[in-house]
Amino acid sequence: MILQNSMKIAQVAPLYESVPPPGYGGTERVVSWLTEELVRLGHKVTLFASGDSRTKAKLIAGSARALRTSLDCRDYLAHHVLMLEQLGRCRDEFDIVHFHTDYLHFSLCRQWRLNHLTTLHGRLDLPDLVPLYREFNDVPVVSISRGQRRRLPEANWIGNVYHGLPEHLLRFHRAPGTYLAFLGRISPEKRPDRAIAIARAAGVPLKIAAKVDRSDRGYFEQQIRPLLAQPGIDFIGEIGDGQKSEFLGNAMACLAPIDWPEPFGLNMIEAMACGTPTIAFRHGSVPEVIDNGVSGIIVESVEEAVLAVERIKSMSRAACRNAFERRFTARRMAQDYLRLYERLIEEQKKFHEIPIEVRSASGEDPLVEDAV
Repeated sequence: MILQNSMKIAQVAPLYESVPPPGYGGTERVVSWLTEELVRLGHKVTLFASGDSRTKAKLIAGSARALRTSLDCRDYLAHHVLMLEQLGRCRDEFDIVHFHTDYLHFSLCRQWRLNHLTTLHGRLDLPDLVPLYREFNDVPVVSISRGQRRRLPEANWIGNVYHGLPEHLLRFHRAPGTYLAFLGRISPEKRPDRAIAIARAAGVPLKIAAKVDRSDRGYFEQQIRPLLAQPGIDFIGEIGDGQKSEFLGNAMACLAPIDWPEPFGLNMIEAMACGTPTIAFRHGSVPEVIDNGVSGIIVESVEEAVLAVERIKSMSRAACRNAFERRFTARRMAQDYLRLYERLIEEQKKFHEIPIEVRSASGEDPLVEDAV
C-alpha cells in the first residue's frame, strides 16, 4: 500500500544502539527496517537516532554514537532528554511522530500538539508500570504481540503490529543442517541452559550466537560458562545480520527455550526467513508468532523439546519460509503502521476513541482495535 500523498514521518529511536545495530539489538533493528521500508514506499522520513546510524532517511543525531559502546557515556538519560528537545523544536514539520522510546516522552506529548504513537518494545509485566499507564491512558500505544498487553489493560492500545524484516535480508536454505542454533542474548529468562540440556539429550550439536550484557556477566560466568565445556557445545558470541543467514540457515532448528513473557522474539522470524523452524516454549508471543507444525513446534518442557528435535527433521522448510513471507516482512509491517498513521492523522485528537478495522497479517483478526 502506497498512500497517494507522501507523509512526513519522524521515527524516534533509543540511543543505546545504532540504527541498525552492528550486532545484537532488537528495537533499533526493527526501527531500521521500518524506516527504510517507509522511505522505499515514497514517504519523507526523519530518523532521530545515534549519529553512527545508517539510513536513507534524514538523520538527526541524538548522540554522537551508540551509547552502549561509548566509553565516555555515564548517563544514558541525559542524551535522550536532549534528543526529545531536538524533536520538540521541529515537531511541527511532521504529519506523524512514531516513538520507540518507552514512556520517556509521554508527559511532553500532552503538551505538544502533534499526531503521535508509541510502539512498546519491552516487557510490560512489571508492577511499577501499572500506575504509569493508568495515568497516561490517553497516549496511543501499539503492541508487538497481544500477549504483551495482558498485564497492562489500562494502556490506550490502538493497534497490534507484528515485527517484520526485509524479505531478501536472509537467504532461504532448502536443506536442513546438522546442528541446533541458539541466537540472541545470554540471560536467565532466555534459558541458554535449557538449550544446552535439549541439545545434549537429543545428541545434536548446539551453536550459541549470543551477546553477554554487563548485567548478565555474572550469570554467564557462574551458570553458563561451565556448561560450554561439554561435548558438542560451541559458543560463537555476538553476531550481526551479515552472519545470520549462514548461522540460522545451516541449522536443523532454532531453539527458543524462553522462561519469560517475551513480547516478540526476532530470532523466531529470522530463522523462519531462512526456512529453519523453531522449537519454542509456550511463553509470551510464541503462540502468536509460531504456526505450530509449520514454522516450528511449541513445547512445554525440555522433554517435549527433545522429542521435537526428531519431529522437526521432517518439516517442510519451504512452508516455513512461506509463513515468513505471508506474515513477517518489513513491507507488511510498514503497511500496517501506515494504516495507523493515516487514521490518527484523520481523527486528530479523537484517535484514541475510534475503533479501526484492519486485517492482521494472517487475515484472521483485526490488527488495530479498541483498547483491551
